[in-house]
Amino acid sequence: MARDFSVGGDCVSLEFVGKLQDIRKDGGAMMTRIGMTVAMFGVMVSSAVCVAQAPAAAPVGPAAEVQAAYNRIKPNVLKAAEKMPEADFQFKPTADIRTFARIVNHVTEAQFRVCSALNGETADPKAVPSDTADKATVIAGLKASFAVCDKAYGALTDATITEVLTMGPVKRTRIGAAWGNVSHDNEQYAELSTYLRLKGIVPPTAEK
Repeated sequence: MARDFSVGGDCVSLEFVGKLQDIRKDGGAMMTRIGMTVAMFGVMVSSAVCVAQAPAAAPVGPAAEVQAAYNRIKPNVLKAAEKMPEADFQFKPTADIRTFARIVNHVTEAQFRVCSALNGETADPKAVPSDTADKATVIAGLKASFAVCDKAYGALTDATITEVLTMGPVKRTRIGAAWGNVSHDNEQYAELSTYLRLKGIVPPTAEK
């Protein structure tokens, strides 16, 4: 299999470099221009293919960056909730801390509150499931909160992120509220991961 290396930002196949060397050996000082042309054409084709396969650059800007961070943490939180068996949704390592279901519901209620505000709406407390509800109900509530956040983050633009929102007794910019929610999701995901580990389950971000 041909390997590639970078030259001036492009990918060049070592297979074609080898061909160049072979031509030099066979032709010596009398290497024909035709041989060199054929070999260089191969290098150009290989470079074009490698460049075409390079991943597109991620969007840059305040809104795009917080949207990307949200889209990274979302599947991790959902997968963490889904990986825990229903029998362990009431699990808590010690008697004085939260159950696994309570942590999931905490993410749900926080997202409803923040993202509803970003959408210019009021969160409905009844949308958050009971901490003793079954796994399907708890996860349905979590997914519903992500749906609200999908709308909120999708609407963010660099032109609107500095708008000030009233969120209960405090005022926050859109970008501040959006990053605050991402930070909170990451914190809660860390706790969900710890609970999974205590049950011998590999967290989503540690899967191979």
